[in-house]
Amino acid sequence: MLLASAVVVWEWLNEHGRWRPYSPAVSHHIEAVARAGPRAGGSVVLGQADSRLAPYIIDLQSMHQFRQDTGTIRPVRRSYYDPSSAPGKGVVWEWENDSGSWTPYDMDVGITIQRAYEKQHPWVDLSAIGFCYVIDFATMGQINRQTQRKRRVRRRLDMVYPLVSGTLPKSQSWPASPGAAAAPPVPACACPQCLLVMSVKATVSAAGPGTATLQPRKAPPAPPAAPKASALAPGAKVPNGMAPVRGSLKPLAAQGGRRQAASTPALSSASSTTSPPGTGSGKASRPGVGTLNRSHLQRLAIAQSRVLIATGVPTVPVKNLTGSSPVNPALAGITGILMSAAGLPVCLTRPPKLVLHPPPVSKSEIQSIPGISHTCRKTTKKQAKKGKTPEEVLKKYLQKDCTICMERLSAPSGYKGPQPALKPDLVGKLVKCGHVFHLHCLVAMYNNGNKDGSLQCPTCKTIYGVKTGTQPPGKMEYHIIPHTLPGHSDCKTIRIIYNIPPGVQGPEHPNPGKSFTARGFPRHCYLPDSEKGRKVLKLLLVAWDRRLIFAIGTSSTTGESDTVIWNEIHHKTEFGSNLTGHGYPDINYLDNVLAELAAQGITEESLAQEKD
Repeated sequence: MLLASAVVVWEWLNEHGRWRPYSPAVSHHIEAVARAGPRAGGSVVLGQADSRLAPYIIDLQSMHQFRQDTGTIRPVRRSYYDPSSAPGKGVVWEWENDSGSWTPYDMDVGITIQRAYEKQHPWVDLSAIGFCYVIDFATMGQINRQTQRKRRVRRRLDMVYPLVSGTLPKSQSWPASPGAAAAPPVPACACPQCLLVMSVKATVSAAGPGTATLQPRKAPPAPPAAPKASALAPGAKVPNGMAPVRGSLKPLAAQGGRRQAASTPALSSASSTTSPPGTGSGKASRPGVGTLNRSHLQRLAIAQSRVLIATGVPTVPVKNLTGSSPVNPALAGITGILMSAAGLPVCLTRPPKLVLHPPPVSKSEIQSIPGISHTCRKTTKKQAKKGKTPEEVLKKYLQKDCTICMERLSAPSGYKGPQPALKPDLVGKLVKCGHVFHLHCLVAMYNNGNKDGSLQCPTCKTIYGVKTGTQPPGKMEYHIIPHTLPGHSDCKTIRIIYNIPPGVQGPEHPNPGKSFTARGFPRHCYLPDSEKGRKVLKLLLVAWDRRLIFAIGTSSTTGESDTVIWNEIHHKTEFGSNLTGHGYPDINYLDNVLAELAAQGITEESLAQEKD
C-alpha cells in the first residue's frame, strides 16, 4: 500500500499488447461507477460518457471490456500517475494518422513528451522507451528515425483525470471503496438498458435481505480497497452524456417498471411496490426478483432482453465466444447486466485461455519427419558467385530489342548515382514478364540489393535466379510431437523451433557494425503433420537456407529498431488457441503460406533446384 496522491487513468489493452488510455471524460465515468461500489451493479456502460462507445460495457469484477455487437473482450486496468504529469494537468499529446484524424499517444509516451516540453527541450528522442521516433517541438512534428517519415503532432488541453489521495493499492480492484453508501449516486440515464438494470436492483433491495433465496458461488476475499476520494477533480466539468441526478434510484426504477409494464407485469408490480414483502393486504402477490431461484431469474433476464431488442436495441449476428452458433450480442450483453445486478456470477467477460505451447514432450516421443533428413539445420551464408559484374548478371535476363521503359525512350536514364559502364539511353526487357527499364536503373537496383546473382522485377515481383535474404545466423529445429492441432484432429503436429542469438550486423544489414537484438527466441511454430503440412515444411527449409524467414529491421509491434523480425512469411505460434490470429483453427493458413513462399520465389521447383 502506498500513501500518496495520484490521478487515475483507466486503460484498455489493444491487440498489439499496448495499454491505451480512455479519455478523461470516460475515465471519470468509470471511476464514478467503481466508487459507487456493488450497488452500482458492477457494470459500466461507456456510451453514457461518450456516444461513440455505445456498444461497450465494462465488467468491473473481471476487469474486462465487452463489445456487444461483436463479442470482442479486452482487459482493462486502473493505473495511477503523478498529479504533476500530463494526465494530472489535462494535457493530451496526439499524432496525426493516415486518415487525417488525431490519435492520442500511450500514457507513458505522452508523459515523456510533456516532461521534455516543460523543460523547454528543442526535441525529445523516444528510443529510450522503445519507439524509434523523435518529437521536434519547433515544427511540432514526429520523425521516424528509420524511414525519416514525418507526421504532425499537437498538444491539447482536456479535462484533468480523476484525482485520488490517501492509501493507494498497488493493484486495481473493485469495489474501489468500502464505504460505498457514502459515495455520491451514479448519474441517472434514461436508456432502456439502465432503466431495466435499476428496476431489477430496486426490486432486489425492496425484497429485503431475509427473503432472497439465491445461492451464487462464493467469491474470493476482495483485495485491499482503494481510498475514498472525489470522483471528479476540482473545477472539472461534467462529461457529456452524464446527466445530473434529480432524485433517488427508486423513482427511476419505478419509471423503468412503467415502461416495461405491458410486457413484464411481474417485474413492474414488484418494482413499483412501496411496502416490504409480507405486509399489506392478505392477497397473494407475485414473487419479487429477490425470491426467484437462479433458473427463474435467468429466464426473466432473457425475456426482458427480448423486450429491449424489440424496442430498438440493434442486433448483429456474431459467432459464439465458445462455439460457432450465431448469438445475439445485444441479448448476451443485457443478460450479463441483469445477472450482475441480481448478484449472479457473470461469465460473458471471461476470456478463453491462451494456449501457446503443447503439453511437455519427452525426447523419446519426438520423431523425425519422414522424407526429410535430420531434425536440425544451421544457417549457411550463401555468397554471390565471384567473377560476375552487375552488367553480366543483367544480360542473362534481358533482351536487346526492347522499346519501353519507365521513362520515355528518347530520354536517357534519370539515375544520378554512380554511373555504370553503359550508355544512359540503353533499355532492356526482362525475359519472363517482359517489363522494360533503363539499364542504368536496373544496375542501381541490383547494387542496392544483396548482389546475390538474382533480380526481382520492381513492377510484378517476378524473380529471376535464386533470391536470398539477410537473415542472421541461427538454428532451425523440426520434429513431430504426439498432439493434435485444433482443426487437424486426424494427424499429429510438426513443431518448428527457431533460435537466433543477438549479434552484430553485417555489410548486408541496415546498419553494418551495429549490434542487433533478438527478442522472443526460441520461437515455437506449429504445422499439421499432413501431406500439405510436410510440403510447407520442406519449402520453409528452403526459405531458411536462403535466409528469407527473418530479417533485421524495426519491429511493427514494439517499435524497436535493429532487431530480428519476421520477413513476410507468416507462422503459427499458438498451439491450442487462436486469440492473436497466429493459431489454429485456420483452414486457409497452409494455402496462404504457400502463396507467401511463392512470392519469395520458393515453389516445388525450388526443391529440385536445392537437390541439384
